[in-house]
Amino acid sequence: MFRGFGMFRKRGLRPWVLNILRRSPKNGAEIIDEIENMSQGWWRPSPGSVYPMLEEMVQDGLVKKREDGRYELTTKAQQEEEWPFSHHFTGPRSIDAMLNEITGYISYFEDLTKTDRAKLESHKDKIRTITERLTALVK
Repeated sequence: MFRGFGMFRKRGLRPWVLNILRRSPKNGAEIIDEIENMSQGWWRPSPGSVYPMLEEMVQDGLVKKREDGRYELTTKAQQEEEWPFSHHFTGPRSIDAMLNEITGYISYFEDLTKTDRAKLESHKDKIRTITERLTALVK
C-alpha cells in the first residue's frame, strides 16, 4: 500500500508544483515546504525529485527561473491543464537520473544558504566529506 502511494506521489508532483506556482513564484525550498503544508505533513517531496522536475519544466517551457532563484509559470503553463496521473514513473534509474537527483539536493542546499542558512550549520562536516568523496571520483 505505501509503495503504491510513493508511486502516486512521484507522478503527482508536477500538478502540485504547477498549482503552487499558479499562486505565486517560489524557489525549490519554498515549493517543498508548501507541499508539506498542503498535505498536512503527510508528504515532503525530496529535493532530488523537485529540482530535476523544475529544470525539466524550464526545458519544456512551462516555467522560467527568475534572477532571484524563484520559478514562475510561463504563458504556456497557464494555458495547460494538468491531470494528476498524466506523468508516469520512468522505471529503472540511470546514472544520469541519479546525478540529476543529486543536483536537485545541491540546489536545495543553495536555496537554504539564501533563506535559512542555520539549517545547514550542523551538517558542514558531512557536506565537506561528501564533497571530498565526489571530488575523488573525478580525479
